[in-house]
This record gives sequence, structure tokens and C-alpha cells, in this order.
Amino acid sequence: MNKHKKILQKTTIILAVLLLAACASKSKNDRTVEDFNKDWNFKIGDYPTAIESDFNASDWRTLQLPHDWSIEGAFDKDSKTKQAQGFLPAGMGWYRKTFTIPQDWENKTVSVEFDGVFKNSEVFINGHSLGIRPNGYISFSYELSKYLKFGGQNIIAVKVDNSAQPNSRWYTGSGIYRNVRLVASDKLHVPEWGTFVTTPEISKEKASIHLEVDVKNDSEMEKEFRMVSSILNKNNVEVAQTESIQKIGGNSLSKNIQKFTLNNPILWDTENPYLYKIVTKIYDKSILVDSYETPLGVRYFNFDAEKGFSLNGKPMKILGVCLHHDNGALGAVENIHAVKRKLTILKEMGTNAIRMSHNPHSLEMMQLCDEMGFIVQDEAFDVWKKKKVTNDYHKDWDAWHKKDLEDFIKRDRNHPSVMMWSIGNEIREQFDSTGIAITRELAQIVKSLDTTRPVTSALTENVIEKNFIYQSGALDLLGFNYKHEDYKDFPIRFKGQKIIASESVSALETRGHYDFPSDGVKAWPTKYGAPFDGNADWTVSAFDQVKSYWGATHEENWKTIKKQDFMAGTFIWTGFDYIGEPDPYPYPARSSYFGIVDLAGFPKDVYYMYQSEWTIKSVLHIFPHWNWQKDQEVDVWAYYNNADEVELFLNGKSLDKKSKQNDDLHVSWRVKFEPGTLKAISRKDGKVVLEKEIHTAGTASKIDLKVYKATLKNDTYDLVYVTVSIVDKDGNLLPNANDLINFEVSGGGKLVGVDNGYQANLDSFKANSCKLFNGKCIAIIQSNGKKENIKFRASTGNEIPVSALDVKVN
Repeated sequence: MNKHKKILQKTTIILAVLLLAACASKSKNDRTVEDFNKDWNFKIGDYPTAIESDFNASDWRTLQLPHDWSIEGAFDKDSKTKQAQGFLPAGMGWYRKTFTIPQDWENKTVSVEFDGVFKNSEVFINGHSLGIRPNGYISFSYELSKYLKFGGQNIIAVKVDNSAQPNSRWYTGSGIYRNVRLVASDKLHVPEWGTFVTTPEISKEKASIHLEVDVKNDSEMEKEFRMVSSILNKNNVEVAQTESIQKIGGNSLSKNIQKFTLNNPILWDTENPYLYKIVTKIYDKSILVDSYETPLGVRYFNFDAEKGFSLNGKPMKILGVCLHHDNGALGAVENIHAVKRKLTILKEMGTNAIRMSHNPHSLEMMQLCDEMGFIVQDEAFDVWKKKKVTNDYHKDWDAWHKKDLEDFIKRDRNHPSVMMWSIGNEIREQFDSTGIAITRELAQIVKSLDTTRPVTSALTENVIEKNFIYQSGALDLLGFNYKHEDYKDFPIRFKGQKIIASESVSALETRGHYDFPSDGVKAWPTKYGAPFDGNADWTVSAFDQVKSYWGATHEENWKTIKKQDFMAGTFIWTGFDYIGEPDPYPYPARSSYFGIVDLAGFPKDVYYMYQSEWTIKSVLHIFPHWNWQKDQEVDVWAYYNNADEVELFLNGKSLDKKSKQNDDLHVSWRVKFEPGTLKAISRKDGKVVLEKEIHTAGTASKIDLKVYKATLKNDTYDLVYVTVSIVDKDGNLLPNANDLINFEVSGGGKLVGVDNGYQANLDSFKANSCKLFNGKCIAIIQSNGKKENIKFRASTGNEIPVSALDVKVN
């Protein structure tokens, strides 16, 4: 009896082990997504034989993607990219990577996914061309399976041809500048962008969730599969589930519908961007073969011709900025930490919306807008068939616009942040009858894939008879660029139409530079090509007093928008300075003056005007700095809120109280300079709200180092931004310091970028040093994968002591 009992126990153990092994085997059949960014070889030039396995790439660079070779180059007045792209080089380059595929992937579908390659990419696997993609902003993928050597070495090569110039009105970068992934899934799987979630009915008690799921069967056999989809809350707790059983033929694609009821939904909004996710699992018989995640934000919104915009039934203004895709000193290289820093700075200002100008942005940008609570106007094109520059997208329009637009919509339509589809910016077909047919075609393409969001376009012509895009009748939401003085007439001119200011302002400022007097508004230039009396050092006053001839100052535009209830909101041109388009100056100016924040990420003074208007936090910001010539007349401005008045003191003596009158957005004083302390006090009902002081800085005492965050992950991607400045013995910033600062980085990081925000700085973004501009610069450190704390040293080479800081790596 005991013998039989022992045999039974042994059998039970063996069965348990076999069951665990079977479970482990099942988990291996699930989807695998691998980072495919590391260990690429790269070289500028044309190397068509690089697709061959025996090609000698020993003299090629080894690097990690994302990569932009243009940002590594020198500024050149004669560059074919011209000033629109910042005078940086373009050309042609090749990437090549050797990798091994596991033998047990032989029965899988294996694909490579590129988030963006600029531009004219062609991808080869083991000598076979997988295809070309002219558009540098569109995400795409290729299946590799039939060309792979399973269990052996494989060669992937990518040709990137950005040599036809000029091809853009802003900086594009060159290369594989976004992330790349290798994806292995079962032959029965959800393909890329294979789900679409909508929320047709939402109430406080429940939300109806509608999920479309594409399932692909790459095998020859018909399959019966079970599809289980679960909604998980932000704590990964399942709150709803549904399942279905379907059949699919061999080498087929099927569309499957699942419906849920989500009880007591937490709504996504800009203050509390609550995110659920849907996990869809595919079972072949009882074996889990694929798992696919879809973001879910439950929200509803409305554009109204009279009342503007509302989110979840609450009226609100869209307080937006336009952004180009570059990340300053990193160039076009996409890095989620750089994007998060940028969005955090804008969120602190009160921004609640981003217009993706004028092309599809990165997957990371879209994910962060979901997570951080930004409303997105997602934009597809800057040109249609009619060109703006010689080699732009008009050359690819006929062959590619439908595919590019469809892929753009499919990739982004599950993001709750996206609330508008823009099919074009300042399109030339606006002015002739061909615009009617093209607008209708593009709107139809969008509607075939998503009917839950309005279709818009950024228009420049507000005379109906001249605007053929408007005449198409295909736009759900009218976007208008500039001409703020005409807004008041729009409800009559465009009766019953929903309207947003899709692009506005185009004011010009250089951070930390001030021209006096400050009380007059100037246009530099007054019209296209006209001469203007600019500054010899290619700066523009940081007082809000200079604008482009087509635009407005920040205050002029915001005063107008505030008064128009029908206007859904505004998108300021731009949130950040960007490389290229350095209006109004020629070379050596190489980056824009339009940003509320400079290229290095330092806010200009007008940032605080928006913060005082767009947030409820108490704000008191006085400027300029307080280092001038004795008895020089200096204009002092104050942006403030939550107060009735501001009183200004110089060395303890009151210079009077000032209050905003009518629709004023700031107060100001004209003060004869004397060194010492400038102090402002804001009061509400006689009680102090805030106090701010500015001190005359003395002689340089030390290099001050401040970090955006104190720790770094050793993952080869994480970034730390170090703000570098020179201060006196009391810690006061020297506002005119322009010392050259040398950097040394050791341990678990490397220096990947430097900048000072000066629009005419021709020093390399990749140097090991940087001149301060108006007292500041930044150094960007990236993880190099070593788990060693980073030592960062900054020195001037003169009597100022070396400064150092440690960054913890974990």
C-alpha cells in the first residue's frame, strides 16, 4: 500500500512539473517585442553593397539608435538645406546591423518596426529589399520571416537618402532618428495597429466600450481561436472582460467586434488624465499565442459654433502651443526623457494642448500627451500637390498620400489625447479649385478610419470666395492661422461654423536680452523682404514688443482670444524655439525666435504672462535683470495674478503701486538704474500675495550647477539636463556672463548635447564646451549603460573654481 502511495506521489510531482513546463512553453508562444536600437554600424555616403553578408564595415561607426547625423555636422552658410533647416548638412547615409534570430522563432511571424526614418528609406534583409518609404515622419514596418536565417546570423541594412535639398521649411534631421523594434508573434496574431477602441456612450454611471480587433492568420490552416479582452485600470486591476470564439481561414485577416460596459468610469481630462488599457489575448485552442495592448481614455468632447470647446461637458479654452519635432541640442533624435522635460515645462506654464506641427510626431510624444493630459491636434501634411520648397513632399504626393494618411490615422486613433485630425497646414491648394476635390478626398480617408474626431485644416485665407478648402464643405472644424484682428467677424462671416485659432502670434524674443524703451510694438520686418532696424548681435528684445509682419505680440493675441467665446482656443507659434527658420535674421542666425521657451529649455519672460493667465497658481514675475549703467532708464515689467496691485521698491524706496487697467496683462515702471535690490510685492485686498527680489550681481564667484533630476537609470537612454550658470558670492546670477565652460563627464554617463539658447550660436551642439549666453547654458548627459555614479565637472580655465556634481545611477 505504501509502495503504491509513493508511486502516486511521484506521478503527481511529475505531472505538476510537466504542467509547469507546459505553462512555460505556452508563455514562450506569446508576443515578443525587442529593443532593436543597439549595435548598428553607420557611415555617411552611398554603399549599395552594404546589403551583402561579406561587406566589410570595419571602418563604420558603431552606434545606438535613434540617431541624427545632421545635428553632428557643422553649420555652413552655403549648405543646401538653407536657413530654413538651420544650415546643417543632410546627404545620404547607410545603417547596417548583424543579429541572430533564435531557432525557435522559425514558426513565428517576425517583423521590424520603424517609428520614423528621415527620409527616402529603403530596408534590406539578407540582401532582399523589403521596400521604400519616402515620408520621413511616417511609422512603418516590414515582415522579415521568409528571408531570415533562424538560428544564424542575419544582416539588416537601411539606406537613408536625404540628399535632395531643400525639402523642408524647418529642421528635419537625417537618419533613423526614432526607435526601432523587432517583433515576433505567433502566425495567429493581432497585426500592427490592429485595434480601434471607441466610447460611443458615456455617463457618470457607465461607459460603453466598442473594440475592433484585426486578427491575422499567416499559417496555411484554418484556425478557430478564442479572443479574450480585459479592461484594466491604472493599477492593473481588471474591471471588465469579454470574450468570443471565431474562425479564420488560412492566410487571412479578419475583423472582430467586442463590446464592454465599464461601470463608474473615471474620465480622462487635462487635470486628471486617467488611463485604462485593454489587453487582448488570442488563444489557439487552449494555448495563449498573442497578447496586444490598447490604450483607453474615457472622455467626450464637443466643439460648438457659439460656445467654443467643452471636455466631458465642462466649457474650457484650448490653451495650446505648436511644436516642431526636434529636441534642441539632440536634433531630431527622439528620446522620451527629452520630450517629457519639454512637456513638463509647458504644463507648468498652463498649456493644455499641443498642435503637432506640421507632420506626424513620435509614438513617445503621443503616449506622453495621453499620460500628462494634453489635448492634441494631430497633423498629417504641410504640402499637398503644390510645393512650398523644391524637393518637399509634393513629389511623393500622388504615389503616397493615401497610404501615409491611412497609416497616420491607424497609428494614433487610440490615443485619448487626440481630438482633432488636421489634414494640412497653410496648403497652397487653398487658392485654387483643385483644393475642393483634394480636401474631400482626404476628409473621406480620415472618416473611413475614424468618425469620432473632427477633421480640420490650418487655413490662412479668411475670405470665403478665395478659400477653396473651405468651399469643399468637408471640414468639421475651421482652423485659422493669424489675422487675430478679424476674429470678431468670424461668427457672421462663417455662420454656424466651429472655429479654432490653429496658429497664432509669431512674436520674436531672445531670452535675457532687453531693448529700451519697451512700450512700442515693432514688426521685424514690416512686410516680406523689407529692410528693418534689427540688432547687430542678431538678438530680439525679450519684452513682448517685436512681432513678425504676419503675426501679433503674445499679449495682442491673448487679449483677443479671451474675449471670443465662440473661439475654441489657440495654438501659439511656438512653445519652444526650434532649429531652422530663424526669422527675421539671415546667417549666422540658425534657429527660431518664436518660442515661449528657448532652444535650451529656458523660459523667456513671456512664459510668465501665460502662467499668470493660464493657471490658478499665484504668479509674480518681474524683469529685466538689475545690472545696468548708472542712471540708465530701465523699463521694469511685472506679470502677476491673484492680486489687485504690485508695488515696486528700489533699495527700500517705493516707486509706486500699479494695477492692471482694462484688459492689461502686465504693469510697468520706468526706473533710473542704481545698483542694489529691486523688490516687487503683490497684494490682494491689502494682504501680501507674493514678494520677488532681483539683486545687482557682483563679480563672478563660482559655477553654479543645477540638475533637472538627481538620478539616472543605467539603460543607455535616460537623460539628465544640467543647468550651468555663473553666480556671485551671494548666489546671484551674472546676467551678462558669456564665459566658455568646459565639461568633463565620467562614470555611467556621456555628454550628448550642449546649448545656450542663443539663436545665432554656431558652436556645435556636440562640443565638450559651451559659452554661457546671458548667464546660462545646459549640458545633457545620457546613460552609457554602466552602473557607476556620474561625475560631472565644469570649468572656465580662469580663476573661477572648478564645480562638480555627482549624479546617482541606478
